[in-house]
Amino acid sequence: MKSPHRIIATYAYIDARVTEDNTIPIGNRLPNSAQHTASFWTTYQIQNGGLKGFGGGLGLFFVGDRPGDLPNTFELPSFFRTDATIFYKRDTWRVALNIRNLFDVEYYETAQNRNIIYPGAPFTVQGTISYTF
Repeated sequence: MKSPHRIIATYAYIDARVTEDNTIPIGNRLPNSAQHTASFWTTYQIQNGGLKGFGGGLGLFFVGDRPGDLPNTFELPSFFRTDATIFYKRDTWRVALNIRNLFDVEYYETAQNRNIIYPGAPFTVQGTISYTF
């Protein structure tokens, strides 16, 4: 019998810095590269009874401060985002309602420079139907 619980946890430490260059100062961090990122995603699916196949999940995502450009003249602030899902799975079919940015946190995904900064997606709901073969 497969477990009704699924857990995925990640952590990354990335020290992406310029170590040798003729124009960029040594030690500058690479743009959009956070030193610390982490995530935790868990789901639970009911295995027996009248609600068999129904489940839900919650995901937590953290991205640390990161430079917005190569000269390191500004930083994009860290953010913490929460996602969620409710689903029903039967045999090879799955129907789900996925929620991204559950608490509608304002955050910045990435930047090209000080004038072009891309915000993260607001509270978003997406319905999906999938078939596995």
